[in-house]
Amino acid sequence: MKIALVHELLTMRGGAENVLRILADMFPNAPIYTLLYDEEKFGDWFPRERIRTSRLHRWTKLSTNHHLFLKSFPSAVETWDFSEFDLVISSSSAFAHGIITNGKPKHLCYVHSPARYLWDRTHDVIEQSQRGLLGNLRVAYLERTFHTLRIWDSEAAERPDLLLAASKEVQRRIELYWRRKSEMLYPPIGDEWFKKRAPFAGQMEHPTYFLVVSSLVRYKRIDLAIRACNQLGAWLKIVGEGPDRRRLENMAGPTIDFLGYCDREKLRELYWNARATIFPGDEDFGLVPLESLACGTPVIAYKGGGALETMIEGETATFFDEPRAESLAEAIERQNHSNFDPDVCRARAKQFSRARFEEGIHTAVENIKKQDTENDRMCIIRGTFCE
Repeated sequence: MKIALVHELLTMRGGAENVLRILADMFPNAPIYTLLYDEEKFGDWFPRERIRTSRLHRWTKLSTNHHLFLKSFPSAVETWDFSEFDLVISSSSAFAHGIITNGKPKHLCYVHSPARYLWDRTHDVIEQSQRGLLGNLRVAYLERTFHTLRIWDSEAAERPDLLLAASKEVQRRIELYWRRKSEMLYPPIGDEWFKKRAPFAGQMEHPTYFLVVSSLVRYKRIDLAIRACNQLGAWLKIVGEGPDRRRLENMAGPTIDFLGYCDREKLRELYWNARATIFPGDEDFGLVPLESLACGTPVIAYKGGGALETMIEGETATFFDEPRAESLAEAIERQNHSNFDPDVCRARAKQFSRARFEEGIHTAVENIKKQDTENDRMCIIRGTFCE
């Protein structure tokens, strides 16, 4: 089969981009369609020769703020022509599910989540936009834009031939917002996270520290981890980049370190030596906690969303119940008095292997091919001509 891959934005590394990386490995001849592409950040993952960008990409020379293009994203994904392919596999968090294939080629959509800022997080986004001198204008613009995009989003959700949900929580949202059934397939963690721990020589600067690995955006709730560690005087290392970094740095005390982007070798070392990895957000799934478990390190997680599907209280994780720094600080103190077995953590992570994910994708592709064959058979039975 001639296959194409689609992913909304290649501008910031995260869990969805890790999934695309595995899909790109599985289908090495498939071009990758994306609205915007940052070669500096993704050239080593997705070489430029595989990338096909949208007409909006040329405007990134004027501004790298992709929110300015929000209203234009739907029409941009609809202009791509996939008639040369047999199958399109999209990786969607907002717009990729809305490509137009008209049934030929077939469209398999892996859904990380229906766009949360359009549905369950709309009020949070609007509230944050009220701040500042032009707050009222921003709110008026976003309210109109989100209304238009919600209509498009729900209509475009009818286009894929098969939907794969990244978790049971995402599956619930797909049915709630899109009124569609989906099959569930958890994202994988890479085999490299299970590498044997390298011997560490020398004295660490901070022998007992907690770790956050995340893109630095408001909805990730990194501020909860900072406030909790400020309160306890605990060392916290934060790996990641994003637009919220300046605000977070301003609230950070002397025990908070911002490390920016770290390659996988460095990140594995940080996971290996951390007391625990803090996962403060209400996420759709969350690969970071599983990467931590694969390195034998337990997790402190908010008791909601995808973490409830992957973490086990008392065996691999300590949960905190409320999205408040005080609740997280109490969980950190409980974790400090608990003993977690690294082998138990690693065994749990292995249940979300790359091999299992690849098997699920291949099964979904075969199911779509069977649908096509069945449709052709029914056309012949009815005596009609079918392209």
